[in-house]
Amino acid sequence: MQHGPAVRRRKLGAELRGLRAAAGLTSGEAARLVGWHQSKVSRIETGISGVKPADVCLLLDAYRVADPELRELLVGLAGSEGNGRHHWWHAYRGVLPPTYRDFISLESQASGMRTLETSVVPGLLQTREYARAVTRAAVDGLEERKLDALVEVRLARQDVLRSNPPLELTAVLDEAVLRRTVGGREVMERQLARLLAAAHLPHVRLQVLPFAAGAHIGISGPFVIFSFPNTTDLDVVVLDHMTSSLYLERKEDLQAYSEAFNALQFHALSPKDSLDYIAAIRDGA
Repeated sequence: MQHGPAVRRRKLGAELRGLRAAAGLTSGEAARLVGWHQSKVSRIETGISGVKPADVCLLLDAYRVADPELRELLVGLAGSEGNGRHHWWHAYRGVLPPTYRDFISLESQASGMRTLETSVVPGLLQTREYARAVTRAAVDGLEERKLDALVEVRLARQDVLRSNPPLELTAVLDEAVLRRTVGGREVMERQLARLLAAAHLPHVRLQVLPFAAGAHIGISGPFVIFSFPNTTDLDVVVLDHMTSSLYLERKEDLQAYSEAFNALQFHALSPKDSLDYIAAIRDGA
């Protein structure tokens, strides 16, 4: 279990170690190829030390890694500006806590996101009015300038659903998400309409877990599973708490949460029935 920056260092290091081994190199041989001491390679591979994007490129060149998507992902984990889509949130460093910045970083690089939501609409699907009401309620006494900035960040995050290729979003929503009136009746009606529109996108899958389903495996709280292109070794589970986030990287944790999500999908309404259910709630049922 690690906090965000540490988990990314560990995952980047593990991936680089695997690529070195695949290239048939020892850590000492890799170090000589790039002009470093062997201890630097070891610190990077174990996640003890961070690594600059330029150094990642040196290692990838030494390991003859040509796949552009894999290179972009690994360089991005080291902090590269990537293709311009990554790290746009640096402009908001003054209002975003480190854990939130790291979550956005993972989200921007992921190819897939599975999320269980038990209280609020997923941030990637929120309307501006809904996002404002949720943010105001979550952060007591927030001044208007910071509130505006946090809402803009929430909306900017949604670009991952419009990128090429877009993030594949699968969300299971507890019925409480749909029933809780956030920002007033009109705001909630528009938010439900937004969910209905988003659910028709080919890369968005929504399922509702109705109250009638009773107690379920996700009742202890929401979670997010990020998946990454090319390798499952970078997948990570994120658990949010009021003042921090926890990142789970062990294969046992990933398997447990993946199985839990599959169970939630099994007990939830089908995507088609979920749309009908959301429409009925929007219309006052």
